[in-house]
Amino acid sequence: MTHRSGCPDGARANAAPGGPGLTRRAFLTRTAGVAAASLVGLSAPQLTTRVAFAASPTYTGDVLVVVSFRGGFDGLSAVAPLGDPGYAAARPTIAVPPSRALPTGDRFWGLHPALAPLLPWWQAGTFGAVHAVGAPDPTRSHFSAMAEMERAAPGSSLRTGWIDRALGLRPATGTFQGMSVGSATVPQSMSGPFAELGLDSLDGFTLDGVWGDTAEQKAADLRRWSTALAALHAGVPSMSTAATSALGAIATARTLADATYTPANGARYPHTVDGGPFEGSPLSAALLDVARLVRADVGLQLVCIDYGDWDMHADLGTVDRGRFHGRLAEWAASVAAFAADLGTDGMRDVTLLTMSEFGRRVAENGDRGTDHGHGNAMLLLGGGVAGGTVHGPWPGLAPERLDDGDLAGTTDYRDVLAEVLTRRCGQSAADLTTVFPGRGAFAGVGAVVPRT
Repeated sequence: MTHRSGCPDGARANAAPGGPGLTRRAFLTRTAGVAAASLVGLSAPQLTTRVAFAASPTYTGDVLVVVSFRGGFDGLSAVAPLGDPGYAAARPTIAVPPSRALPTGDRFWGLHPALAPLLPWWQAGTFGAVHAVGAPDPTRSHFSAMAEMERAAPGSSLRTGWIDRALGLRPATGTFQGMSVGSATVPQSMSGPFAELGLDSLDGFTLDGVWGDTAEQKAADLRRWSTALAALHAGVPSMSTAATSALGAIATARTLADATYTPANGARYPHTVDGGPFEGSPLSAALLDVARLVRADVGLQLVCIDYGDWDMHADLGTVDRGRFHGRLAEWAASVAAFAADLGTDGMRDVTLLTMSEFGRRVAENGDRGTDHGHGNAMLLLGGGVAGGTVHGPWPGLAPERLDDGDLAGTTDYRDVLAEVLTRRCGQSAADLTTVFPGRGAFAGVGAVVPRT
């Protein structure tokens, strides 16, 4: 199952006049695609070519959108502790000046100017932050830190991810329940036995080599191959379920892709703006797809999006321009479009949060960048977010308050996730011992309010 367009040369060469037939070579191509789909553990009831996987009536929680800032996000630049004298002293060229920071309602804190598109949500109390977030046994290795954060089971031999364990405690309701959007490869947090789906895009999610010069011809060809592939796997129950699930997911995606989608409330996703600063943004495209899935009510409960390139050891830039400004501005504009598209009513049932494997060191380096650190900021947006403020005890940036030169982590990131899962996503307190084994007592963060 891929997202290439056109028809494989082999299938086209064996085609009957007027279009490709059900040739053995082409048939094996599609069979391999469905077999690949079965390897990711897809499972669902019998499906048809209409929009399938309607939302489960037993799930009344939020859609949780987890955006992973790969590479080590600089939370001290995004949410700047202006009132801490150690901040400007440690960052003589890259610190956010108080005169340029966006107001937070608390003079101690200031937001990076690139977050301006989200300032209305901050002021409305639905966009907020948790600062000085850390992990037990921190490491400055990207690979090790991300693996441990997504496993979220320090000191254990578990190899599953926290998202897979969380979804595994819920009834399996369909292929779109847990997803990675923007990448066909699911993250380590989704590793495990539960069925999660990874796709690059809704519009590109189809069988390899479906033929047709028009949308109608492609739809007809997809129906022919779906019927044939379903029949092929019918004799083996385990394969039949996986194949049916994969084909049903494709049919649902094709239905959504073929329908004209117009973002609501005047929302303009940056990648759709001709000549805009973020034209072609994969993040914006992924969030647009998530909005389409949410509004289509296909049963989405938890979705992951990767957004990398935060490892800025050199030339981080200034508050007005440069690498960090550009990356953060793209994220803010994309998320603002997503929130506007869903509107107040839609965002009541959505919580978006960011994670990163570690923060950056407090002091800038000689290349006007920052090296790998520890404590960091998590950003949250949604109708249930207790926003307009920065949560978490602040450890301070005085030299004696640092953790080997880093911002100390005073809030365990698992406490933030646990609070979101229990207050917004219907996870029980008892579930947390499975989702985050070994954590013990969870500390209250106050970043989100309970659903009513």
